Amino acid sequence: MSSDASTVTETSRPPLDDVMLAMDVVDTLRRRERLVQNEFDETGRQEDLKQRLRKIYAAQGIDVPDHVIEQGVQALKEDRFTYKPPPDNFNSKLAKIYVRRGKWGKWVLGALSVPIIAITINYFTTVVPNAGLPDDLQNLHDEITELAKSEHARKTAEQFLYAGKSALSNEDTDKAKATIKEMQAMRTLLAQQYTIRIVNRPGVKSGVWRIPDINTRARNYYIIVEAIDPSGNRINVPIKNEETGKTSRVDIWGLRVDKQVFDSIARDKRDDGIIQRDRFGFKERGYLIPSYEMQTTGGAITAW
Repeated sequence: MSSDASTVTETSRPPLDDVMLAMDVVDTLRRRERLVQNEFDETGRQEDLKQRLRKIYAAQGIDVPDHVIEQGVQALKEDRFTYKPPPDNFNSKLAKIYVRRGKWGKWVLGALSVPIIAITINYFTTVVPNAGLPDDLQNLHDEITELAKSEHARKTAEQFLYAGKSALSNEDTDKAKATIKEMQAMRTLLAQQYTIRIVNRPGVKSGVWRIPDINTRARNYYIIVEAIDPSGNRINVPIKNEETGKTSRVDIWGLRVDKQVFDSIARDKRDDGIIQRDRFGFKERGYLIPSYEMQTTGGAITAW
């Protein structure tokens, strides 16, 4: 490396740069506040102050150029290198709030997230499902109408559709959903086809009689039946219990008959233990009500 390059390097890398030296000068002056105050109070005494500063740094083995000392003295007079808190105004308050966001941010975020979560849950559990209710009503009506083979079934479908639309216009979604549930049950019933057979197997009664509460001197007679599909399987069907008024899906129930029919079936069973004529009726696809081959009021019970 040439001597010129060495000189440039040493010149560009002094032990302390001018700014650092100026800051140190200010610091030295602050530590000698009384001395500075006396010199600044009297005009023309700053030169003496500079001389004293040169001696202080010379005693420490630091060579401080005159222009740096001049900068330090001037900086002290102008309050440079001194931290001044920002004015207490609106902008500074916003800045302080932002700096402390780590403390209050999580609480604000938590408070805001609660209604957002509630709105989201309500949207996906209520708004979205309810938006499809009109289409559900219309689609079920169309399916039922296509399945129905009787005027009674078609009129029932029209009544359900009207009731559902009326509920929606009144914003009664619960009633509309209940109507849709009834229409779904009706569609299932229309699609079913089964034979109604008298139960004739060990351990199960083929008939029972009941004493009604309103007339303890009378008897109501019931033949126990079940629904058998074309594949020979026993299936569940909706049956309304005339004693309770409740409809249940059951695979065995009692159909109300008069005493003459009841006694006739009882004699058939006593003859050889087998009911020869065990077909009570037939439910055809597309119809709501079965066709009965034995006399019955159509009333039923689901428990005995």
